Amino acid sequence: MRIGVLGLGRGFTLMLPTLRLDPRVELVACADPRAAAREMFAKEFGARAYTSAEEMCEDPNVEVVYVATPHQFHSAHACLAARKGKHLLIEKPMALAVHECLAMIAAAKKAGVQLIVGHSHSFDAPIRRARQIIASGEVGKVRMINAFYYTDFLYRPRRPEELVTREGGGVLFNQASHQIDEACYLAGGMAESVRAMTGAWDPQRPTEGAYTATLAFESGAFATLTYSGYGHFDSDEFRAWVGEGGQQKSPEGHGAARRTLAAATDAGQEARMKSDANYGGDAYKPSERVPVHHAHFGEIIISCDRADLRPVPEGVMIHGDLERRMEPVPLRVAPRAEVIDELYSAVVDGHAPVHGGEWALATIEVCLAVLRSARTGKDVKLKNQIALDDRPATRAN
Repeated sequence: MRIGVLGLGRGFTLMLPTLRLDPRVELVACADPRAAAREMFAKEFGARAYTSAEEMCEDPNVEVVYVATPHQFHSAHACLAARKGKHLLIEKPMALAVHECLAMIAAAKKAGVQLIVGHSHSFDAPIRRARQIIASGEVGKVRMINAFYYTDFLYRPRRPEELVTREGGGVLFNQASHQIDEACYLAGGMAESVRAMTGAWDPQRPTEGAYTATLAFESGAFATLTYSGYGHFDSDEFRAWVGEGGQQKSPEGHGAARRTLAAATDAGQEARMKSDANYGGDAYKPSERVPVHHAHFGEIIISCDRADLRPVPEGVMIHGDLERRMEPVPLRVAPRAEVIDELYSAVVDGHAPVHGGEWALATIEVCLAVLRSARTGKDVKLKNQIALDDRPATRAN
């Protein structure tokens, strides 16, 4: 698949090892405002480099557009690419409002192109294996899901808008979308209502840095999701110091994000620090190591009729009535290869994707409901949810 990349920032930087290693992908074009990033991309991949999304989307050699621009531009860029007949791979979150998501879905359908939103951690192999176990009926129905993650997210270098909630800043759009996707995927979709509280406790980082949300599902299952990005406790300690990307990390790194941030004298310098660490930046360091564990998004326990399931770095722990056992899940050469699996299946084979536009819209609706519930102190009913279809792939119409 010939891919053109819109935006060579953090999302692309994290996805790049996958795009380099997967033989089903060829990077043929990019668009980014930073000249150094464009030049590096053109040299590394022998690709065309453009200064605008419009120019890149006119390139007839591009089959798929990977929209990795800042959140607030996703809708406009996806609709532009769809109008030019390009298939769409969009970084999470899909967009920042329900009407933006609906516009993207409509544009893709009108153009007859595929739309997939990822990477979210519901693509992770242990999560997918847990869902396969559930779907087999082996452990009975899902009854309860508990998920939590404590990180230093809020103190990593940010652009100014990343600290403004209405512009997609804070942990709700960036991090809750992972947990919500995981919970809905494992429960089979069809969340019914949300009750939540959020925390914004640092005036220097004036956006949500923490939340707890309870989701009720039509099936009767419920999920409690907790996240903190305030950089004190690091819950990777519970995973033998395996980090989110599957890399081994050291507990001696405690406080590193805050120490790095302290070197920024103003918002402009902080934004430059972030840019410098991304692809093409002065401090950019390409990933040279393939992760030795599966990626994860904190702890998650799925309580079913006959077992509790716990995805772990090596696979899925199954805690049954009388025994506990490990269901191993082998690593693949390319990290996040599951994203390319779904993209390839949709674009090349015409199969309907799991993480399509309607699924991603449902995730954004829950993110917005968390904010609304925290503001009003009330349950928020949901109306744009869909059921998970995890039957064997079928060709899309």
